[in-house]
Amino acid sequence: MKNTQPNDTNIQSEQMLISLLRKKSPAEKFASVRSLSQLTIQLSKHAIARANQGFDDDQVNVLFIRLHDGKELAHRFKRHIDEKHENA
Repeated sequence: MKNTQPNDTNIQSEQMLISLLRKKSPAEKFASVRSLSQLTIQLSKHAIARANQGFDDDQVNVLFIRLHDGKELAHRFKRHIDEKHENA
């Protein structure tokens, strides 16, 4: 069996963390995953904004979608945003 022990984590610390994770309810586990996902999205959008100074929030969101979900979905989202602004 392959050793999955990370090189940077003390074995006792890893065992304690695994024990704590096992004690969490499914709802708590889901909340942790959701929180980590939200943080990842925020950090990604922040990096996009930092690399593209002058982009507004819509432009950052369009580029985020393009990078993560593809050009077609980004194009559809951009059309939706444009239509929303036209009707405002």
